[in-house]
Amino acid sequence: MRALLFSMTKFSGAGTARGAIFLLCFCGLLAASSPAQVPSKAPVADEASSAERGISLAGKGRCREALPVLKKAAAHLTDKQLKYRAVMATARCAMSLDQTETTVEALLVLNREFPHDPDVLYSTTHFYSELASRAAQELAATAPTSHQAEQLEAEAFESQQNWDRAMAEYRKILEQEPKLSGIHYRVGRIFLSKSPPEVDSAKAEFDEELKIDPDNASAEFMLGEIARQAGQWDDAVGHFSRASKLDEGFQEAYLALGMSLNLAGKFSEAIGPLQSYIKMQPGDPAGHYQLATAYTRTGHKVEAEREMALQREMSEKNPQGAQAPK
Repeated sequence: MRALLFSMTKFSGAGTARGAIFLLCFCGLLAASSPAQVPSKAPVADEASSAERGISLAGKGRCREALPVLKKAAAHLTDKQLKYRAVMATARCAMSLDQTETTVEALLVLNREFPHDPDVLYSTTHFYSELASRAAQELAATAPTSHQAEQLEAEAFESQQNWDRAMAEYRKILEQEPKLSGIHYRVGRIFLSKSPPEVDSAKAEFDEELKIDPDNASAEFMLGEIARQAGQWDDAVGHFSRASKLDEGFQEAYLALGMSLNLAGKFSEAIGPLQSYIKMQPGDPAGHYQLATAYTRTGHKVEAEREMALQREMSEKNPQGAQAPK
């Protein structure tokens, strides 16, 4: 290298200002072409040690100290078991400090990297339930007379099957917000939940819902169910068809549409929606049974036998769904 620099210095006129400038530029080019020094990563042992310290602090209830340590260390851990413990401790500490965003982020990591783990699923259920409870309390405290707060109360009565109290709350909401979507639908469901069901009243509520929200696939579906149970196949087909078009992921609408078409004797038309259903729910015996029926009645013997075989197979795996709907 010295020889090369010497020869370059001679060539450029060493001792002159021009030669000095040339030499400096050449050395700069050499430096630029040299391999860059890559800063060494923090040793894995340091991250593991930090994680263990954070877990220890969390175990002692010192979450304010533990949380920053855990959040920093967890992202770099390669040991799966240590990461599990660190992220779980992060979720618990964040929950105790009312840090919702950090709690949710930790739960997402746990469910992504440790799917089906019983403790992860238990913690997810418990923490999300607690977060929901906190949000409900905040809503009640900050906006107690809002229709959202009243709807939460109505839904609570509904979950307790206290139909009269729930109905009263929903009626109160409609007095305040007569065009609020979703409320007539819920009232309609309450009428159907009573014993005996008040079908005509329910139907009127679902019709009202569709006047407010013509895109309500659930209201269309419920009207289809009322028609199907009354043996009004054409009305049922119309409602189920609209429900499946309004919400292309509405699985039950495809099954109900196919069943209604079968019952109406329109077997060839039933094949399409039933095929769509079993693509979405391949493990449901009822879907295979209905599709087998449609294939049988349209002369597709091989396809019908295949679907019946699948129906039997799925029935063994899913005894609760084994009984074919009538």
